[in-house]
Amino acid sequence: MSRPEHVGPADVFYNDSEAQKYTSNSRVIEIQMSMTSRAMELLMLPEDTPAFILDVGCGSGLSGEAITEEGHYWVGMDISPSMLDVALEREVEGDLLLADIGQGVPFRAGVFDGVISISVLQWLCNADSVHHNPYKRFKRFFTLLYSSMRNGTRAVFQVYPESPKQMEIITEQATRCGFTGGVVVDYPNSSKAKKIFLCLFAGGSGNIPQSLPAGLGSANENTVPYSQERLTGKKRRHGDVSKKDWIQNKKQKRRAQGKDVANDSRYTGRKRKPKF
Repeated sequence: MSRPEHVGPADVFYNDSEAQKYTSNSRVIEIQMSMTSRAMELLMLPEDTPAFILDVGCGSGLSGEAITEEGHYWVGMDISPSMLDVALEREVEGDLLLADIGQGVPFRAGVFDGVISISVLQWLCNADSVHHNPYKRFKRFFTLLYSSMRNGTRAVFQVYPESPKQMEIITEQATRCGFTGGVVVDYPNSSKAKKIFLCLFAGGSGNIPQSLPAGLGSANENTVPYSQERLTGKKRRHGDVSKKDWIQNKKQKRRAQGKDVANDSRYTGRKRKPKF
């Protein structure tokens, strides 16, 4: 089954027919509401305080309904006129904006208390025309998004990356634009329930704690923070494995391949003295 972003641009794929099917499918509605609730939880907004939320790729307003139910106000932007028409028919509470997020976020600085997005960012990884450069589009999006958020707030993106390379592109461009944060993975051992959330922090102060929670159905090892450390040389090749263990593992793999390998000895992996 082809991924939707391979079929065509979002504004073409989500035509009138697809928009109606998307909004009338009970299974889709259940999944969308569940992921939105999880994204709102990861925002870690102050309790009993209404917030102003940006819904990036709001579609027909399903996510917006979940935001409204939690007592917050929201604005949604989407590139599909058909999806926004359905949202208007459903009389959602939030304001709606027809816009391409690859062109940026057209809001004044410091206006949002939080940002959520469900199944959207992977669309920017594709060049739908000769004028689309994914790196430049991500840069413009994240730069203007960062400026539109209040200092110390969060943005949570639920994403379906096609490959690790796509996730690398997204996180790299986000950090270059000033964001910090990391990735939270829910149910990492389930092929169906697994969900990936990119949690970004705008600034380092405010009432919201700047720490990553553990993923659902997992321990803390399934949160992946950003790091400025670069692995080079032996550390990049071997990681935390000792040189002797690394050599023995490599020899074992070559033996399994049927290749001739020298026998292990007490000198295997030992550091040699420098020659005179």
